[in-house]
Amino acid sequence: MLNKDEVAGKTDQIKGKVKQAVGRATDDPELEGEGIADEASGEVQEGFGTVKRKVGNAVKDVGDAIKR
Repeated sequence: MLNKDEVAGKTDQIKGKVKQAVGRATDDPELEGEGIADEASGEVQEGFGTVKRKVGNAVKDVGDAIKR
């Protein structure tokens, strides 16, 4: 299940892609650049969330193994 960082990251990626498309359509390089930055930021945040989730799952698995 996705955590809040993964969801926020995906949201920022989508927002960035929309800004890029609008920036290209309206010939606004500043908006297009913001979109590129938002998309990159979203990728980083999603990656952080994925790592956080995997570490949490690993810790839970170790705890479950110790309880046995």
